[in-house]
Amino acid sequence: MEQSIENKLIKADKAFSEWKKVPFEDRQKLIAKAAEILKSNAEKFGMIITKEMNKPVSQSIAEVEKCALMMNYYADAENILKPERVDSQYTYSEIHYVPKGVILGVMPWNFPFWQVLRFAVPAILAGNTVVLKHASICFGSGNAIEDVLLEAGFPEGVFQNLEIGHKDVKEVLEHKTIAGVSLTGSEKAGAEVASIAGANIKKSVLELGGSDAFIVLDDADLDEAAKVGALARLQNCGQTCVAAKRFIIDEKIEDAFLPKFIEEYKKFVAADPMDKETKIAGMARPDLADDLEKQFEKALEHGAEIILPLERISDTEFTPGLIRVKEGNPILQEELFGPLGMVLVAKDDKEALQMANDIPFGLSNSVWTKDNARQLFFIENLESGTVNINRMTSSDPRFPFGGTKTSGYGTELSLLALKEFVTAKTILG
Repeated sequence: MEQSIENKLIKADKAFSEWKKVPFEDRQKLIAKAAEILKSNAEKFGMIITKEMNKPVSQSIAEVEKCALMMNYYADAENILKPERVDSQYTYSEIHYVPKGVILGVMPWNFPFWQVLRFAVPAILAGNTVVLKHASICFGSGNAIEDVLLEAGFPEGVFQNLEIGHKDVKEVLEHKTIAGVSLTGSEKAGAEVASIAGANIKKSVLELGGSDAFIVLDDADLDEAAKVGALARLQNCGQTCVAAKRFIIDEKIEDAFLPKFIEEYKKFVAADPMDKETKIAGMARPDLADDLEKQFEKALEHGAEIILPLERISDTEFTPGLIRVKEGNPILQEELFGPLGMVLVAKDDKEALQMANDIPFGLSNSVWTKDNARQLFFIENLESGTVNINRMTSSDPRFPFGGTKTSGYGTELSLLALKEFVTAKTILG
């Protein structure tokens, strides 16, 4: 291990020994200060995001503002980590929540500020310190976040950006100073990191891929579902784990819904990411665009029909595509991370549910129906960490975020996230 990285890990460990003693409310004040810095400089930080990974700058600015919103939620949050008194025959009869130590974050490029802070803020508020391994194209974002926290008054070593590659993760995770890891990324990366953590008896949280269903039933508001559906697939150029990827449409409204959906979909035309009016730009890297093209071809080879062709117009830009897919197509078992959507047609609610659940993932789903009984049927039976009724999936600081099946385990956001990297310590006497 490079001496500079070793030094940062030791620094994080030393910082932890003092940071864990800082009162919860004092940590919250620093988080509030950092939120204010982010909010006041949203445009500056948004430009960093767009330059690094090609997101339309209006979406980058919105990402930074959402980070500030989330941080203010935690700055005002109830302290659920204070000692809990349990009724018993003992004089001492308490549960204490003790921070674990230095937590490694392995974070992706698609939301370079949000993914990092969504994990780091509750971990730090709980008394841990954090070292970040960001995606290699997002080192500027990682350094900017570190600078913001230092400017807000966080002690040195509480949050540090490590400019390291994928190959260095194993050595860092195995280092004696690291107490746990949180990874957002692919199933392959998650499995690798979790296996290293497991072999070293270290806690892991995984937020992995998804292939979310967007189910439109025959009593839905079709105009609203079409408009929201297009955005749900194509925001961030479709590079979102909770993007709507499979549109499961009740056969009774196929002819009425599809033309509306196609019309909304066609409004997303690749343009300059630095223009605030741009709704969709290119993908983050040319190799990712190559991967999406291969998946498109694979889907067609196995019988998918083109509704709108996926047309590549530059290294990273596409005219967004839409394909009709039938059950059994192997593409349904993969995540499409880009501007390509799949349409399936279901004969009834039962078949729509079966289609929605028949994938390895379980991140989030969206169901469009006005009928309470039908809503309840899907709420109770969909296999996912989140179910949305008549709205697209979007994370909210107040509510837990996480998946089931190969979409990962553990919780980000909400008060529950404060307990991910603590030990529940029983005190009796």
